Formats: sequence, C-alpha cells, structure tokens
Amino acid sequence: MFDALSLPVVVGLFAAAGLTIAVLGVRLTSLADRLGDRTGLGEAVVGGVLLGLATSLSGTVVSVTAALDGRASLAFSNAVGGIAAQTAFLALADLLYRRVNMEHAAAELASVVQAALLSLLLAVALLAVTGPDIAVLGIHPASLALVILYVLGTRATARVRQRPMWHPEQTRDTRTDTPEESPEESTGARGGIAPLLAQFLGLALVLGAAGWLISKTGGRMSDMLGVSETAVGALLTAVTTSLPELITTLAAVRRGALQLALGGIIGGNTFDVLFLSASDVAYRDGSLYHAVGLGDLFWLVIGLTMTAVLLLGLIVRERRGIAGIGFESVGVLGLYALGIAVQAVR
Repeated sequence: MFDALSLPVVVGLFAAAGLTIAVLGVRLTSLADRLGDRTGLGEAVVGGVLLGLATSLSGTVVSVTAALDGRASLAFSNAVGGIAAQTAFLALADLLYRRVNMEHAAAELASVVQAALLSLLLAVALLAVTGPDIAVLGIHPASLALVILYVLGTRATARVRQRPMWHPEQTRDTRTDTPEESPEESTGARGGIAPLLAQFLGLALVLGAAGWLISKTGGRMSDMLGVSETAVGALLTAVTTSLPELITTLAAVRRGALQLALGGIIGGNTFDVLFLSASDVAYRDGSLYHAVGLGDLFWLVIGLTMTAVLLLGLIVRERRGIAGIGFESVGVLGLYALGIAVQAVR
C-alpha cells in the first residue's frame, strides 16, 4: 500500500502520526499523575511503569512492525535510539527546572533502582549482540531474559518504594512526592480509578496505531531517500515516537511533579528495552541481535553510557553545575551530540 505513495504523501502521513503522538502525551501526563495519587503508588512507580509503558507503546509498534517487514536495523535502532533520545530529554528538563539540579530535587530511591535495572537490561542486550548467534525457534534466549529481568526489576522497584532500606538525604531543595488527592478522597462516583484507567488505555491504543503508521512511512522514506535504516530508526522514528516522553517530562516539571518526570523517562527507557524482545519474536529470519550492524550496536552503547552517567548523577545529587545543571545532564547531552555527529559522518 505504501509503495505506491509519493514522497510528499509519505512525509505528510509521518508528520501527522508524529503530531498525534505528541498531542496525546500531555493528556497522559495528567492521567498518570492522578493515577499515582489515587492508587497510592506514587509518581516514581506510576511514572516508571504505567506512564513509561503507555508512552512507549507507539515505539513498540514501530519496532515490531519493522521486524515483521524484515527491517532488523530499523527495529533495533528505533529501540536503542529512543533510549538515547529520551535520556537526553531529561537534560532538557533539567535546563527548564532552574531552581536547582533536577536530579538533586527529585531524589527517589525507586528511580535509582530503575536506572540500575535499565543498565542491566542494556548490558544483556549487548551480550546478545556480541555473543554467539543462538536462536531457539528463531528467538534468542536473551529476549526471554530481558522480559524476566524487567518483571523482577519492576517488582523490586515497587517493593523498594514501600520498604526502602535507605533514604536520600533531605535538603531544602529536595522535592517530595506529595499526592494532590489521597486514595480515600477518590472513592466517590467521580473520583474512582476505573474511569481514569479507561481513558489512559484508550489514549495508549491510539498511540499504538500512530506507531504503526510511523514504522511504515519511516521504512518507506528510508527506501526512497537512500538513507540507512539505522539513521532513520535512531534519529527519526525514535525521536518522533519519543515525543510523548519529551512533552510529558517538560509538562511534569512545570507542574512540579519531578518524580513523575524522572520516573517516566527512566521507566519508559526500561520498557523500551523490551522492544528488542518483541522485535526478536517478530523477526523471522533468525536472531534479531545478529542481523544488525555496527551502527546499531553503537547506539546501544551510547544509550548504556548515557544511563550510567545518569545513574551516577542520581547518586551524587550535585546541587548545581555547569549552566545551572548537574554534571550528569552535561554528560548526557554531550554523549547524545557525539552520537548524532558519528551518525552524520557514517
């Protein structure tokens, strides 16, 4: 169907899908914040799991659709490129929050655990790419390992928030997660959890449909323009499908929901690693991890390095650094700029 379309039409459809993804992100932020208050789970957990999953849905569909079409590089680079882009969004949010370094103010143990989990998942993916070419029914064992680690890590994150073994030092700049409404206050006819959850799921499904369109038009643009699938995946589809994360992060920071902003990005990135598992299942020509090139592997390493820098920033909690932001934000932006520069000269 898309093979018969002209380049302007393909670009127009791509832009329309991207705009749809961007607009819905604002509404998802508000719903996730309210769900965090009403369920009592808090911004970091809800942001990291529910919001991260929903805003990542369009990216999931892009990678799976690309894998089904046999576009291994597009599927892989869309996933790992999105992780790099979304981590860079945190640095932009840090620039917006001028009071103090955002990672200092948004101190939350759950976010530290999620960042460590994300580093582990990316390391497992790196092991799969650089290890032996193994596949059972066309699926690499690492894909199953990623799912298991994600489930166990998510449970550990919720448990840590409920019963932390240590607490971040409270300073005058620390912003705590104070619910705007308690679960008891939301049990009335208008304040139940079910209506909010139904709205949330409905918007997430629309994001998934937009993601399918992004994948089809993105792959078509790669063919028509002669641009590598790695470049399209890492810098075009990944950034476009990550627009909800950008919008939700900036909107959450403006509302003072710093844990939601931080948890949404890290949790979304953690869920994005599962794009690789889903894409490996959808890719029927063997292991996805061994069908990609060095360019795709480069973006995986960039994402892993950016996450490690962010994790250090969450632990050190520098109050203020260069340009009023922490060293981790400076490092993250520098690494992302490096990734773009390397991609441009390939």
